[in-house]
Amino acid sequence: MYNYDKNLVPRARELRTNATKQEKHLWYDFLNTYPIRCHRQKIIGEYIVDFYCPQAKIIVELDGMHHTEKDRAEYDAVRTEFLASGGYLVMRFSNDMVDRQFASVCERIDQVIQERLTQMQR
Repeated sequence: MYNYDKNLVPRARELRTNATKQEKHLWYDFLNTYPIRCHRQKIIGEYIVDFYCPQAKIIVELDGMHHTEKDRAEYDAVRTEFLASGGYLVMRFSNDMVDRQFASVCERIDQVIQERLTQMQR
């Protein structure tokens, strides 16, 4: 696990307070009551991730339209590579997917968490 940048704590709090509609939906209608503990706006290294399941080392990121811009896509790729180098699995879903296919998003997150936990027990 990476040390985290304590200077990011106020920003993480701000992001929790000002969560997007999709982040609130995923948190309050699924992850907050998920039987395996998850965190939101968690600092890992020099990054703040949307959602984090420490037991399975899974990060869930919700991407708005700005993530399709070239500069942002490159930043996301570097960020994902950094997190993967620490053993984290990054799952990405668009805000549109959360809006239109919420049950499928939740099922996929659950499936991957369960698979990761099974693999980690071996």
